Formats: sequence, structure tokens, C-alpha cells
Amino acid sequence: MNLTPLKSSPRLLLEVVLKPLQGSRFQPTGFPDLGAATYALHDNTQMLLVESAQSMANRLEEVCWDTATQEWQPSLKGLPYVSVLNEEGEVLTNSVMEAHRLNSPYILEGKDDSFLKTLQEQLKIAEEGVVDLSLLAKVLLKYDVNALIHGVFLAKKSIAGGRMRLPRALTAFIEAKNITPAASGGVKLDSVNPKGEAKTGFGHVPFHRDEFTGEITAYFNLDLAQIRGYRFPPEVEELLIAISLYKVLRFLRHGLRLRTACDLEPVSEPKLKGFELPELEELQTALPALIQKAKIHFADPRVTQVIYKK
Repeated sequence: MNLTPLKSSPRLLLEVVLKPLQGSRFQPTGFPDLGAATYALHDNTQMLLVESAQSMANRLEEVCWDTATQEWQPSLKGLPYVSVLNEEGEVLTNSVMEAHRLNSPYILEGKDDSFLKTLQEQLKIAEEGVVDLSLLAKVLLKYDVNALIHGVFLAKKSIAGGRMRLPRALTAFIEAKNITPAASGGVKLDSVNPKGEAKTGFGHVPFHRDEFTGEITAYFNLDLAQIRGYRFPPEVEELLIAISLYKVLRFLRHGLRLRTACDLEPVSEPKLKGFELPELEELQTALPALIQKAKIHFADPRVTQVIYKK
């Protein structure tokens, strides 16, 4: 795996054309009080947001985690994270799967404040003054590598006045152009009491449904300049880039069933300039050695446990 061509690039930009696995319709993400996010370009091209950046961050994390074993996928084992247990010692959640990563209330808001005190000690910065993001990056590398890639906002005032914020290094979204709505609907049938009260779950309940057709593209932006700005040794930079590429390629192979009515597949190989993307299998083979080389920077033990007590 040769990452040398990326050393002079500020970004790695990838785009992949997608299509529905079956048929031509797909269901986009929806938003409360808005529904589907449709918009028009300056030339009146009709556009649609299929999957948002925040949702894609979650999906890129999900493909890295084995929910059956409550552990990283085999190629990523050895990376640090914070595991949250309940009072009976059972796994409740972890910093990889929590939407706000280390800023999860299950990590910072329970009666067990051991990890909170650890962060306060290691990020000991006054409420006023310049925030040292390289220090934040060093702490994230120690406890939650995933947050270095997908960003974190430690909003608690007791941690540097709530100013510790790191943006995403890897951003992704999916959109469609030249879209056309495909309106449909149906009826929830109640053969026992067709005229029953709908708000309590009885009776026939008609509903409408909007799907779309169009040209779908997934976009990925890896901010190499931001990763270099962490001021890590070369082996750590290489690890962060390799993990990011692994996330993208594994998502494209295993994570494209976004919803029941939005099951997609790539039409072609990822499009990018000046760099030959490694195969997923190549990354899976290379990652254990990269993790081993960087382990001196990780917490020991690599899994930090927190007991969540209300």
C-alpha cells in the first residue's frame, strides 16, 4: 500500500456513482417538519439530498463495528475506545457507536465521573485563552481514534470552558440530480374494525409515500491537511489515512442498504485524481501492522471502561 502520492495533497476527493440495487426508485433521508431535502441549482437542475453528512458519519462508523462480538471488525482490533457498562457490568454502548463519540452523556454525564476527570486533567486549559487542538488530538488518539476522523465537540464547560472542538477529517454525503418524485401510497388495513380510531392504532389508515428517481452520487472528502495539522508521527498519519480509506471502501461494499426502500450499489469504481485507491483486502491486511506500530500512543489498556450510573 503506497500512500506517498498523498503527501503533497490537501484533500483526497472521491466520488462514486450509485444506482438502486433493484428497480429505479429510492427513498431519501427525511427530516422532521421538512420531509425530503429537495433543492434546485442555478440552472434549475432538480437536486435531492439522499444521505446527510451527519448520517454518513454514523454509517462509516457502523461498518467498523461488529455488534455480535461488541468489538472492532478484525482488521481494526487494537484501536482504543471507551466502553460503557451498566451497573451489572454489561456492555451498554461505546464511543465508536455513540452519535457524539466521547461527548456522549453515557460517558460524561453519569455518576461515574472517572473518565471526565481524566479528560479534565489531560486537557487542562483555562476557560480563556487559545485552545491547543494538537493537545486535543493527542488525547483523542490515546482514547478514541475514531473521534480524530469523525470529529468531536466536548461541550462541557468543565473541560476547557466547553471549547474543545475538532471538525470531521472525513466527510461524506450522497445526493441525486435530475430527480423526479415517484408518489405512491397505501392503506394500513384493519379487517376486524375498519372504522376504529386511527390515533390508537385501529381502523383503515391510508398513507402517502414519496420516493424518487434520479442520478445518484456518493461523495467523500478526506482532509489530509487537517490530519497533518495534528502533528503526529508519520506512522500515525498513515494509520489515520488507512482507517479512513477502509471506512469508505467497506461502506461501499457492505453499507449501502440505507433504508428498506433505499438499497444501492456502485455503478463504477471510485473516481479520483492522482492516486490509485488500494483494494479493501489490501487495507485489511495492512491495518493490523499499522495499529501495532502506533500502539505506543494508545491508552493502556486500550479499552477504557466507564460505568454508567444515573
